[in-house]
Amino acid sequence: MVQRTKRNGTEVFRITGARMGLAEDVRGRQRRYVISMAIRTLSVIATVILWNVERPVAVVTLVAGALLPYVAVVIANAGRESTPSLPSHFIPAPVLPALEAGNLKKSSDQS
Repeated sequence: MVQRTKRNGTEVFRITGARMGLAEDVRGRQRRYVISMAIRTLSVIATVILWNVERPVAVVTLVAGALLPYVAVVIANAGRESTPSLPSHFIPAPVLPALEAGNLKKSSDQS
């Protein structure tokens, strides 16, 4: 069971095996992309600020700023979530006892 929170603060529990809606999936991918690009922007700004102060750190932030767009696009285009699998354990139906042999007589024997 997955717990989600709506914008108004109410809790919503996901109890189905269905995928999340397409709009929600796209919104999540956009959010991840924007966060990655914000980190990239901060990395480039840190490179400019640190270039004459701490060059090794500036080189690391420059490399991060150069690689993050590729990573962000790959993550954003990763596709929809996979379909949820069935529960990992199987609960078999209860076994009912078989009927015992009774004293059944054929209809011709009843006379």
